[in-house]
Amino acid sequence: MKVKAIYVNLPVQDLNRTRAFWTKLGFSFNEDYSDDKALCLVLNDGSIYSMLITHEIFSTFTNRAIADTSTTQVLAAIEVESRAQVDEMVNAALENGGTRYRDATDHGWMYYDSFADIDGHQWEVMYVDNTQIA
Repeated sequence: MKVKAIYVNLPVQDLNRTRAFWTKLGFSFNEDYSDDKALCLVLNDGSIYSMLITHEIFSTFTNRAIADTSTTQVLAAIEVESRAQVDEMVNAALENGGTRYRDATDHGWMYYDSFADIDGHQWEVMYVDNTQIA
């Protein structure tokens, strides 16, 4: 079995604020899959996306309540090319309305930091240096 692509679906409060937030972090959107009800955030074009969906539409996909910002239902982890990119992305998130929910961690072979986006979804940004794994 091989997965062709992954789409992580997340509920959001305000599509315009959400678009502005992720654009300021340097991301783009697949406009073919975006409209006034959802945005298709491109994490890795061709394979990894996040569908950022209004609460009204998101609730039609599930029979469960949508988690509020005081709970954690999923941690999305993003691997980037360098430690500097980890710091750059987290700092951009914090400067644009995101919040910190834990401090950066350095294991030598892996460095990561975290932020919650403007809808409270938790994101971990990590750099892995395979040459440092013992």
